Amino acid sequence: MSSETLRVVEGLPGGPMRCGEAGAPPGSMQGSRVLDPAALGQALRQLVARSEIMTSRAVVAAGDAVASFRVMSFPRSATDADIDAAVRNQLDLGTSKMARRHLEVPGAAPEERAVFAAVWDRAQVVAIAESIRLAGLEPAAVDLKSLCVARALTRDSCIFVDLMSAPAEVVLIDQHVPRVWHAFNAETDRDLARSIFDALRPVLGLSRRSGGAGFGPSSPIVVRADPPLVSGVATRLEELTGRGVLAVDPPPRVDPAVRYVPYLTCLGLILRRSG
Repeated sequence: MSSETLRVVEGLPGGPMRCGEAGAPPGSMQGSRVLDPAALGQALRQLVARSEIMTSRAVVAAGDAVASFRVMSFPRSATDADIDAAVRNQLDLGTSKMARRHLEVPGAAPEERAVFAAVWDRAQVVAIAESIRLAGLEPAAVDLKSLCVARALTRDSCIFVDLMSAPAEVVLIDQHVPRVWHAFNAETDRDLARSIFDALRPVLGLSRRSGGAGFGPSSPIVVRADPPLVSGVATRLEELTGRGVLAVDPPPRVDPAVRYVPYLTCLGLILRRSG
């Protein structure tokens, strides 16, 4: 559920999958934010039926615009209570309207623990869950789009550029963990490569302070676009950045019937369930 688009996938890696796609009803979403859960739920119910999806539970990917995240490092000796306190201190926005969540992630140095911490717009989580229930499903969990994408990509460290989102998005991914997220307006009618390059600058600047160990000068730019980025734009972006520019590779064991580029986020949710 992002960019006013609804996509659903049912299945597991290595087996058959069902999928479907629809636009959100006018006025029901603004970007990735849910404005009308009832209208959205009805549209989801119709999409699920049309896609012949049989499950009664749903894991949902929400756009990063409804949350903020940070990867934090702690000594290996830090207790869960120490981490809870630090997350509250670092991500305390001074309002009860935000909900916090954190989980330990791989990639830390041997003497450290790495934690992915996020704060969510509580009202948006409630609205998403309500729309899922009105679609006749039970919401099992809400995940961030960037986390789902990081799971689904075959490259463990890269800059992910999503030109299928509106606005477009950039995510710096280090060892399958998102470190930095940034939204921008892709100027497709002008110099698209320059537009992407300008959007990468703040992300690369923040990457130096993100603490990741896997991302480096050889980490490529992976572009999600449908149709794919034309070769001239990719070549110019390579010249501007000094990095390789690649299309999205198919995630492992995906049903060939599923178009993996538009359904990449959903496939990351499936990998969450099967991992």
